[in-house]
Amino acid sequence: MSLHIDPGTQGAESLPASGECVINDDGSIGEPYARGKAELTPPCGVRYLRSSGDDSYALKATLTWEITWEGAGGTGGGLPDGAFATTTEVQVQEYQAVNR
Repeated sequence: MSLHIDPGTQGAESLPASGECVINDDGSIGEPYARGKAELTPPCGVRYLRSSGDDSYALKATLTWEITWEGAGGTGGGLPDGAFATTTEVQVQEYQAVNR
């Protein structure tokens, strides 16, 4: 199983860079929010580097999973991977930077 995130613009960073999020041992993706982690890079996500202005970015997420079947008498096998994709419009209103 895998999750691929396409931020919908070249003006963004996918996290991880490949856009392929790691599936945890328990089948979850990413990690829950916790205080004190704001400065850490998340295991899965998007960092937009520019405002979308009056427009929006078309963020696309695709979940892919392996399909197998098993029948009576030891029959079975693989089938083509299943995939579900959806796109949502993300409006990025403000991008802040800190210069040091």
